[in-house]
Amino acid sequence: MTTARLTIDPHFVTGRIQRRLFGGFVEHLGRHIYDGVYEPGHPTADAEGFRQDVIDLVRELGVSTIRYPGGNFVSGFRWEDSVGPREQRPHRLDLAWHSTETNEVGLHEFASWLEKVGSDLMMAVNLGTRGTLEALDLLEYSNIRGGTALSELRRRNGRDEPFGVEMWCLGNEMDGPWQLGHRSADDYGKIASQTAKGMRQIDPGVKLVVCGSSSAHMPTFGEWERVVLSHTYDDVDYISCHAYYEEKDGDIDSFLASAVDMDHFIETVIATADHVGAVRGSTKKIDISFDEWNVWYIDRYHGVDKIEGIDNWPVAPRLLEDVYSVVDAVVFGSLMISLLKHADRVTSASLAQLVNVIAPIMTEPGGPAWRQTTFYPFSITSRLAQGEALELKLDAPTYTTQAYGEVPLVDAVATHDAEAGRSAVFLVNRSRTEPITVTVDVVGLGDVSVLEAHTLSDEDVHAKNTLERPERVTVHVNDSVRIDGGELTITLPPVSWSAIALAR
Repeated sequence: MTTARLTIDPHFVTGRIQRRLFGGFVEHLGRHIYDGVYEPGHPTADAEGFRQDVIDLVRELGVSTIRYPGGNFVSGFRWEDSVGPREQRPHRLDLAWHSTETNEVGLHEFASWLEKVGSDLMMAVNLGTRGTLEALDLLEYSNIRGGTALSELRRRNGRDEPFGVEMWCLGNEMDGPWQLGHRSADDYGKIASQTAKGMRQIDPGVKLVVCGSSSAHMPTFGEWERVVLSHTYDDVDYISCHAYYEEKDGDIDSFLASAVDMDHFIETVIATADHVGAVRGSTKKIDISFDEWNVWYIDRYHGVDKIEGIDNWPVAPRLLEDVYSVVDAVVFGSLMISLLKHADRVTSASLAQLVNVIAPIMTEPGGPAWRQTTFYPFSITSRLAQGEALELKLDAPTYTTQAYGEVPLVDAVATHDAEAGRSAVFLVNRSRTEPITVTVDVVGLGDVSVLEAHTLSDEDVHAKNTLERPERVTVHVNDSVRIDGGELTITLPPVSWSAIALAR
């Protein structure tokens, strides 16, 4: 039996876990809004047309702040289209996803949906085809109580109280040549700085996210962050990271180690941000908003789903509807471990996305909603990871990957809430063939007992949940867990994600 050893000491703290780490992302893309969260004719639809079965699943998922309305969509978005009488809202071409946007669901409707699911709004402004003035107008409309043209317009549109949006993204993926209004780092840094300064003049309490790289593999990565932050360091609170992972060419071993790449991405951005701060002589620290992350089979979109043609602009087409397997969910859980490992600087994150589009929740028009395999690591981690993330001492065997070299077979993180007397351990076994018994030294946590222990695994690592078999894959109780003399032992099946909750 392969073994590994882990030591947990609550005195060695990485950082306090912010609830914003368990955020989501809703974009006007494919069937995310229409036929996803909103389907007026559905049997479970409420008076506003929102699917109650989806609301229930989003609440179960435990999503905190939700980024909206994009994504690539936002770079061509006119926010004024999404407010006012619904019958007067224009239909627009969405160039990002080659679709038609009806604007049937807009700012007011989405804010109402957020209240139903218990999440906060994180708003993105269009710095692609629009600019500073439009961003300031949207902020005035959203956050000023009354007495101005735009705040009074909001009130006439049915919302007397301000939306009170705290977090704002200054554009989206402006480093990407695919982005409408793509700019150089120097040009984007200047407009982001101007916009941030203006927004703070309206509402000094806003939290602002400047665009970092859309991938650690962009040719401008690193230099983009340096230049953009040289313009915006004093103006913003966060810089964004975006990363998607997929199994390529059957290389499951490298895919299972995707979190190694995420770790390096985060640590490089932190180092770059701190370098800019040091050059400026600043004591301020820029945090990371990892506001797009997931497993996404991007090659499939380019090969199959992509919509083209000047007369072909469908409404809510089926786009990016990846169906996730067990191995996808294990990688997904490992990515969540990476975010927690960097909780001192990654204080906001957004799973991209929530419903139908590369999502943990799927729906069928007029039919059911169900959980994808990736639903479980997110919902359980969101529920159990409280208090502080801890630095761990891990001794585990390694294996060789084509993409990342030698990588530990076990990935792990622990959290501790001293006030509640609760702790949690999250573990991944990357071995495709061998179970691993992990011994965890929990003496530092005191006299603890196991509250719950869950494992996601399957003999078929490619097993998936589908419309026909929505519960083919789920988590099961891991009854191998034991505590004896201050040592916890648990056996992790091959290609598995596990979570253990402990209480004193």
